Amino acid sequence: MINWDLVWPVAAAMTAGGLIGVERTYHGHPAGFRTHILVCLTSCLLMLAAMHQATWAFYALTGQNVVIDPTRMSHGLLTGIGFLCAGVIFREGFSVHGLTTAASLWVTSAIGVLFGVGMLQLALIGAGATLAVLAVLRLLDAKLPHVGVVDVTLKWKRGQAPGEARLRDLLHAEGMRAVRIGHVITQEGALHEHHMKVKGQMPMDIDGLVGRLGSEEGLAGFAVMPRDE
Repeated sequence: MINWDLVWPVAAAMTAGGLIGVERTYHGHPAGFRTHILVCLTSCLLMLAAMHQATWAFYALTGQNVVIDPTRMSHGLLTGIGFLCAGVIFREGFSVHGLTTAASLWVTSAIGVLFGVGMLQLALIGAGATLAVLAVLRLLDAKLPHVGVVDVTLKWKRGQAPGEARLRDLLHAEGMRAVRIGHVITQEGALHEHHMKVKGQMPMDIDGLVGRLGSEEGLAGFAVMPRDE
């Protein structure tokens, strides 16, 4: 006989996780549709198991009382999800990517826990709020005035790398400023690289910066990488 008290939380957790995952997949993030479903499903299954410990196939020792504490399972889940979240966070130059996706996995796990303990209303509210933050507020965030961040790498031929003052003037002409400048010597001293974290008021004139860099004498190559989150 099917125990519907076990079926509906699993189905609801898979649906909520899938909806959150669709938003992540649509925007090309590493942890997407199936990953979010599995995270929410796993959290729900383990919490259901913890909530129904009375049905577990074990026997207490004679004269001993078994105390059921499902909160231990939730603590373990929310600690363990940290390892999965760490897998989608990576650093590239001065940039750290994947924080929003990691946060979405964390909240998806929490939603699965809520379904597992039977808090349907709070779980649905949490799922709706998460989708609103990821999807709806993305549109609002795009319209709000804010400062953009770009990672810029410049590769100069030996002896032709300008000083930091010259670099700052170059960026200032395009309405940007360098908040951090790193120096790297590569290919046995043949190239001098500048790795810069650059900020500017959105929308930033990336095309103007690329055009100016393309005309710089002595510049052997460059990379301009806007941050997406």
